Amino acid sequence: MLERERIIEIVVAVAVVIAMLGAMVAIGSTYGGDDSVLSPDGAELLVGAIIGFIFLLLGVGLALAFVLNEPGEGLEDDDADAKSAV
Repeated sequence: MLERERIIEIVVAVAVVIAMLGAMVAIGSTYGGDDSVLSPDGAELLVGAIIGFIFLLLGVGLALAFVLNEPGEGLEDDDADAKSAV
């Protein structure tokens, strides 16, 4: 059985990917022409969606790292470790 943290990571990752695919389909169906060619405005939106997806994954990854961080796993501040050693 998978750990709770791993299940949370999987669900969040799948949700973000489904949102990205939905955005890509929406852009393609809105800005796609009759000959299945994306218009220049649609292409700009698609590039923006890809860049937004990258930043969204960055934010989600950082948020998950802080939310799922367990004390004692060595991910705390080094200052706290230095003070406790004194």
